[in-house]
Amino acid sequence: MQQYIPIVVFTLVAILFPIIALLLAKVIRAGSPDPVKAEPYECGVKAPTTAFDTRFSIRFYLIAVLFVVFDVETIFLFPWAVMFEKLAVFGFIEMVVFLAILVVGYVYAWKRGALEWA
Repeated sequence: MQQYIPIVVFTLVAILFPIIALLLAKVIRAGSPDPVKAEPYECGVKAPTTAFDTRFSIRFYLIAVLFVVFDVETIFLFPWAVMFEKLAVFGFIEMVVFLAILVVGYVYAWKRGALEWA
């Protein structure tokens, strides 16, 4: 039974920490926000519309997802580059396969017109 005490303590900390942090933030936060500070701000000029007045094209989200995919690619390349000498030929082949899959996806997105800005 004593071997479960650290698990119980860890669970209690995991449950209580966010609750205490949120309650503490509510207690020490500033009062009601100023309506002027709640307005959208664009380079010192009052915003002509709100974000809810216009609809964004699906291309915006597609480009955002493509950015995330290629950003994650960079995250995977860094550890590979650090361990390149230890991985030897096997690591090199694995990374070539990984990059080939990404290049195929990039070419597919390019051919479909996903990278067009207009």
